[in-house]
Amino acid sequence: MNEKHSIDLELDEAVAQGNYANLAIISHSSSEFVLDFAAVMPGVPKAKVRNRIVLAPEHAKRLLMSLQDNITRYESNMGRINIPGPESVEEDTPQNAISFNIGEA
Repeated sequence: MNEKHSIDLELDEAVAQGNYANLAIISHSSSEFVLDFAAVMPGVPKAKVRNRIVLAPEHAKRLLMSLQDNITRYESNMGRINIPGPESVEEDTPQNAISFNIGEA
């Protein structure tokens, strides 16, 4: 039987503000996935990782499935999300990085 569990979450004010990211670097080992989030800004030569999330492989897959479900629901309500072509990705961006490329600042 599939039971739904309720978790009481506390979100303090500093965390609730969130952090902007337009770059994600994803790496993994046999036991974990590491997601590093950074913001690349025009004219700034270095991007600092602002958040790092470490997940067990099973939780990484659950995150993938949950994101896909949420994107599907978003697109059914708001329309298709278009992703710009590869011309916006810089040459020195690591192979496992995802540049969100929101647009020019």
